[in-house]
This record gives sequence, structure tokens and C-alpha cells, in this order.
Amino acid sequence: MPDDSVDKLNIVTCTAPVNIAVIKYWGKRDEELILPINSSLSVTLHQDQLKTTTTVATSKSFQEDQIWLNGKEEDIRHPRLQSCLREIRRLARKRRGDGDSDLDSFGLSHKVHICSVNNFPTAAGLASSAAGFACLVYTLARVFGVEGDLSVIARQGSGSACRSMYGGFVQWIMGHQNDGKDSLAQQVEPETHWPELRVLVLVASAERKPVGSTSGMQTSIQTSCLLKHRAESVVPGRMVEMIEAVHRKDFTAFAELTMKDSNQFHATCLDTYPPIFYLSTVSHQVINLVHRYNRHYSETRVAYTFDAGPNAVLFTLEEHVAEFVQVVHHFFPPEINGGQFIKGLPIKHAAVSEELKQAIGLEPLPKGIRYIISTKAGPGPCVVEDPTQHLLGSDGLPKKTA
Repeated sequence: MPDDSVDKLNIVTCTAPVNIAVIKYWGKRDEELILPINSSLSVTLHQDQLKTTTTVATSKSFQEDQIWLNGKEEDIRHPRLQSCLREIRRLARKRRGDGDSDLDSFGLSHKVHICSVNNFPTAAGLASSAAGFACLVYTLARVFGVEGDLSVIARQGSGSACRSMYGGFVQWIMGHQNDGKDSLAQQVEPETHWPELRVLVLVASAERKPVGSTSGMQTSIQTSCLLKHRAESVVPGRMVEMIEAVHRKDFTAFAELTMKDSNQFHATCLDTYPPIFYLSTVSHQVINLVHRYNRHYSETRVAYTFDAGPNAVLFTLEEHVAEFVQVVHHFFPPEINGGQFIKGLPIKHAAVSEELKQAIGLEPLPKGIRYIISTKAGPGPCVVEDPTQHLLGSDGLPKKTA
């Protein structure tokens, strides 16, 4: 294995991406197995800008399973963590042959130490649990020698995590079996399919959201009539249309479906009783801005989508990025001394005409957007080959950060 220290530390580090759903997943038909009431489709974002890094180590000397997230030890007994650990260990044993009593030689009876960090704010509506569980499952699978489709295991950690097991454009097929074996992710197109497509994450807030996704979904399932209609009558048709739009690289169709589906998802949140508000004043202003910008050009150049939080994820084509970022800068003036407003892929400077500013005609909201992450579609999880990048030291404990 990649590293071998005195006490036979078996150690692997991997990274996994964030994904942004353009056809939303909201509502489970089975809480424990995390089986959804509808299929969904997402774009995997590039790991150069947004990723989770996870190191997993096993050793005979470890006394117990332990996990550290973003520098803080967390409870390894969390049911969803346990589901993933249990399933990977079960598959590893099965692969080695159930009759093999010498599990020690494979390290299958050894305890694990897990250390994971995100390079973006956790729980700020940026699908951190998706990247986190995808990375955990992928790394554990590498350590224990488990192969095959891992999306079914990742799903049991966090539903949307199954979509982060692949790059590019990914669908999560809801499946119909009670055991969930047919509820899995499948790549629709790789990340190289649509190179002109660009993604802008407008970070309005890095705070924790007031209502977490899990409890929000439960309340919606119990109280929203619109959610049932959405799952049964709207999403199946939209999935077909969206897959077709992606195959054809039809931005207009892709963009309009993305915005309509985001709006309907938030409508189901409002239809939940008591209602759930994930969008903020800034979110609403971004929605207005996008529609007025598109109307000015009489074509759909930019699309928005919002997950369970106020941050906007915008899709556009490369040729429109520079101008639209300046439009955002104008209508959401950042703090002058507030560090770097644009992070990620570089964006050229562009002028915004007075005509365009007047056509949009919104009142600027100073400091509404904290910063923009400029990115694109990217690959699925990968192994980090450089041993200096391990998050755990040779003692199996998190390395001290300078």
C-alpha cells in the first residue's frame, strides 16, 4: 500500500468532488437506506476549486475507530458513518472469502482512523455531506480492497453523495426495489463533454443553514401535497428532457429546466408546513438579476439553481462569464478591503454598458455576495499519490497544521 511505517500503518488519501443538482432530490421513501421519491441529475464541480480530502489509516495498534472532520474529532458512532463502514467491511470480508479466518493478514479486523477536510464552508448549502461521504466511501474502498459500484454505499451516508462518485453529468436513478440495490448513480456524460459550460458559485452566506436537509425533507414528505405531485408527475419528464439537453449541449433547454426545477424545489419548501425558507433577500435579488440579464439579450445566457441554502450556483457559457461577473460586481458591490472577490478559475475583466445596467435596473445590495467561486465540471474521486499529502501522521493521528 502507499505507506508503510513501523506499526504497519495502511494509509490511503483520496479527494472527492462537490456536485450541484440541476434536477433536485428532495424526499425519501426509506429513511434508513436513503431511497429517494424521485430521480435526480447533477453536475460534478471541479476539484481544483471544491473538494473534500480524506485520509484513512488502519493499524493493529489502533484501539478504536476514530474520525476527525475539519480539525475536530467527531462521533464515529453516527448511524450514517456506521452504515458506510459496516458495508465496506462486509464487502471486503466477502471478497476475501467468508471462510478465511485469518482476517488479520488483510487488516479487516483492524480499527480505522479517518481524517477529512473540506476546502469550502461546511453546511453552507454547498453539498459538503455529498463530497464528504463520497470521499469516505471511496477511500475506505481503497484501503480494504473493495471494487465495483460504490455509489450504493455512498448513498447510505448521504443521498446526494452517490452522485459525487462520478465526474461530469450524473443521474441518481431512484430505483424501485425495497433493498435499494437499484437506487444508484450513473454517469450521463463525462466532464470533458461540454468544455464551454462554466459554473459560478455566489457565496451569500457561509453560516450553517437554519433547517438541515434531513429534517426539512421529513417535514416536506409529511405535509407537502406539491412534493408528491412533483415527484410523480413532474420530475420523470424533466429527467428525460434534461438528459437530452445535456447530450445535445443545448444550453437554453438545460438552463430553463435548471431554473424551473430550482424554483419548484423551493416552492415545495414553502408548501411544507410550517414553511421552510432557504432563500434570502440576496438569493431573490440574484434570481431577479439573472432574469433581467437574460431578458435584455432576449436569450437565456445564465441559469441559477439553489440547494437547501441561500448560495446561488449559476451556469453560463464561457463567452458570457466575464461580463456577467462584472454585472454581479456592480449590483452586489463587495467590501473594498474584503480580500479576493473572485476565487478559482481566472476571469478576464469586462466592461458593463450603461444600457445593460439600466435595463437590469435593480438597487445595488452592497456586501450581499461575499465572494464568487469560478469553476467548471470536473472528474470524480481520485487517489492522492503523494504521501506528504496524508492528513494523518505516522502515529495515525491528525498532522499538526502550521
